[in-house]
Amino acid sequence: MEEIGLFAKWFETPIGPILAVTSETHLFAVEFHDEKTRGNALSRMERKLNARIVPGSSGALEQFSQEFADYLAGKSFDFRVPLHYEGTEFECRVWQALLDVPLGETCSYGDLARAIGEPTAFRAVAQANNANRIPIVIPCHRCIGSDGSLTGFGGGLWRKKWLLRHEGDMRPVGLFALS
Repeated sequence: MEEIGLFAKWFETPIGPILAVTSETHLFAVEFHDEKTRGNALSRMERKLNARIVPGSSGALEQFSQEFADYLAGKSFDFRVPLHYEGTEFECRVWQALLDVPLGETCSYGDLARAIGEPTAFRAVAQANNANRIPIVIPCHRCIGSDGSLTGFGGGLWRKKWLLRHEGDMRPVGLFALS
């Protein structure tokens, strides 16, 4: 196991317990849990990230904590904590395109495929969404079926629905909309 020092913190949220993992400077993972999966979550995350994780704090974890609290309170979706994600070149392009989907809006897997210049790769886009280790911040929940239906989400469709409704409520409208 690599000796990267990572820190973990649990958040109690309206959509269940969430585990966040950071280094001193970057957010590495956000993971949804329920009470049944919470018990051995740290050891599973250590295997996924090939790193040692300890409960504790870091600059990045404090920054994420404040930004996440503001998000849950409906005050802001302005996550500025630096992200650390590893994936294939294709996955990274998909995740970058997800970051461009505006708050309160959705896109289809096909829309994302076209946005990254791979118009027939909608299934691969769905797989890249599934591989996203930083949900909410990299908003894979904003990706829906081409018919407008809610489709696959690692945290469960009920959480996806909650996140989309929450963000819809946060979105400014009319004269006060941000451009």
